[in-house]
Formats: sequence, C-alpha cells, structure tokens
Amino acid sequence: MNMIHTDNLIFDYDKRDEEGNVIGISRAIDQVNLDVKEGEFIGILGHNGSGKSTLAKHINAILLPSEGNIYIEGMDTRDPYNIMPVRQTAGMVFQNPDNQIIGTVVEEDVGFGPENLGVPTDEIWERVEDSLSSVGMLEYRKHSPNKLSGGQKQRVAIAGVVAMEPKCIVLDEPTAMLDPVGRKEVLKTVLKLRQKKNVTVVLITHYMEEVVDCDKLFVMEQGKVVMSGSPKEIFSRVDTLKSYRLDVPQVTLLGHELREAGLDIPEGILKKEELVEALKRVKHIQ
Repeated sequence: MNMIHTDNLIFDYDKRDEEGNVIGISRAIDQVNLDVKEGEFIGILGHNGSGKSTLAKHINAILLPSEGNIYIEGMDTRDPYNIMPVRQTAGMVFQNPDNQIIGTVVEEDVGFGPENLGVPTDEIWERVEDSLSSVGMLEYRKHSPNKLSGGQKQRVAIAGVVAMEPKCIVLDEPTAMLDPVGRKEVLKTVLKLRQKKNVTVVLITHYMEEVVDCDKLFVMEQGKVVMSGSPKEIFSRVDTLKSYRLDVPQVTLLGHELREAGLDIPEGILKKEELVEALKRVKHIQ
C-alpha cells in the first residue's frame, strides 16, 4: 500500500471581495496524481505559487480536495472519520517553528501532541525523551524555546511531531528561515529519523541542494506536476528547470556549463565528489 496516493486531486481557493462575497476561484492544485511508498524520501519543488504548500496541507488533511481524492495509508481524507487517524499518520512541520511551538519549556512542548492523543503519562515522558534524543536536543529539555536558535527551535518542532509517532513527516520549507548551519542541522536530523524509524519524509523546499538524496522529486508549476523522477533525472534537465524559474545545485550547474564548453562531463551531477571523479576521467582520457 502507498503511504500517499492522489487521484486527480484538485483544490480551488475562493476569491472574495472586501465584503466577503465569493467573486471567483483560483485553482491551486490541478489534477495532481502521485504515489509515495512507505519509507521513501520525496522532494517537492516549485516556484512561489506553484501549489506545493497547498499540496502539503492536503497530506495532513488541513485542506480537503475540491475534486478528486487523496489517500493517506489508504484513508480517504474526505471521510470525516479519517481526519484524526490521518493526522496521527502524517505529521506536519511548518516553515516557522514559532507557529508550532506553544510550550514555555521544551519538554512540555514536545509532550503536548502525545497528551492530546490520549497517550498515558508514563509513555508520554518516554516519547519526549526518545524524540528529543533523536533530534539531538535532550540536553535542552528544561530550556525555554525562546532562548534557542532558529535551527534548535526547528529541531524541537520536529521532535514534537516525532513524539506523536507518525509514519510520515511532511516538512513545508522547514529551513527557509534558517542560516546554512541551521539548514544542515535540520536536514541531518530528518535523514537520521528516516533511517532509524523508516519514516516516510516529504520535503518541500526551494533549496536544491537539500533534495539531492531524495528517492524521487516532483516539480510543480501552476498547480500541476510537470516533472517527476530521480534527482539525477530531474537535474539533468537544467534548461527545463530554468524554464520553470528553478535553480539547480551549484555543482550540477558547474558540470552542465563544463559540458556546454565541450568537456565530456555527464549531466545530472549532484555532488562535488561526482564532479571531481568526472574531471579526473576527462584528464585521464586527454
């Protein structure tokens, strides 16, 4: 069974005038079909307004389809009885951790979700300790979240989701407000969780370097999925990505430009080590 399956998913936002009257609709998701298997690491890319964040909110049933369906582990989000099970299955981490952290002490914030799910008290504290350990924040359990850095706050937000033991974590541009060090911290945390607990990860980002280790990428434009494939397949199409106003990893762009200059460099290079090896082979041939 797929963790996520969409069937001609459509979502329309109502356009309203100053008095609140509906004066039209704006289509944010336009007949999207995708499948995500359990344990996969998926990246969703797209320019601002492409529909990627709207899609993310459907995975957690924050939004419901205007037409079509989305199934989370076989559960139709349109069914009211499935709302809570869907949200227990798919946890959400937002761009700004301050929108998600509500406790005055780190450990209390992390325990809030399991408490709402009716988890027994003893088990809540076990989950708090395990989830904080998994994101490297156990030593900060008694700290105030207000005293933490942006990267640390985001890791606490992730711990709060992990403590609810979801099978899928959706990260909606979780590193957008962080510096490069904070971004690396958060990504390292997510990848460790995936390896340790086989959690399905859906990462929505506009930082191309963050998705080079994904199993599969989906590129969105005007509410549609316009490209899908492995990172190597997607980033081999530099000019197509540029037409959708997207960048590629810097090392990929450098490899592409060297290829354009006449060197025998393969397209879709994702890491510095790959480029170094490709250049060694070129030098050896010459």
